[in-house]
Amino acid sequence: MRILVVGGHGKVALLLHPLLVEAGHQVTAVIRNPDHQAEVGATGATATVADVEHLGVDDLAELLAGHDAIVWSAGAGGGNPARTYAVDRDAAIRAMDAATEAKIQRFVMVSYFGAGPEHGVDPENAFFAYADAKATADTYLEATSLDWTILRPSRLTDDPATGRIETASQGATAGSVSRADVAAVIANVLGDPATARQAIAFNNGATPIAEAVRSTP
Repeated sequence: MRILVVGGHGKVALLLHPLLVEAGHQVTAVIRNPDHQAEVGATGATATVADVEHLGVDDLAELLAGHDAIVWSAGAGGGNPARTYAVDRDAAIRAMDAATEAKIQRFVMVSYFGAGPEHGVDPENAFFAYADAKATADTYLEATSLDWTILRPSRLTDDPATGRIETASQGATAGSVSRADVAAVIANVLGDPATARQAIAFNNGATPIAEAVRSTP
């Protein structure tokens, strides 16, 4: 497939690109800072410089055109509520509309464990803007006609890949998961049409990734 990864210089994305390239896919990594082109290129992906925070739907559709799947792994990084809403909610929603306009069905969203309208984060908590933005974006995606998969990993670590996870449908509660395993989960669901229209919350665990994501209701 021709896969476009938005947030292409993120820690998870830099681990994802080599997995996708090794699997035979063509990967375009959308980055905001041109200084990151060489680092992204070293992963086997082709870097494209674009600031999705400020692109409208038509411009995003032009950026997405020609790809078979979109991975949204972009985020404002916290600290600024206005920018969090601008990127994690508004830009993400425009990308969904752009995918529809560009006739790209497959859309994989990287969210977080516990995301959704019932996230329960206090509005006074610094995390609220992110939780609220992701809840809105995830809900919007679920209502589209896209072949979406929403991935909700727990707290991210830099531990080595294990190749094994546990999903919420298996009884997992919020814990932790390595970024390397998150990258592997993304790669796996992209190659498995049966994971479309599923929201998968997960930690590190004992079940091989392919088995765990396939068994999600």
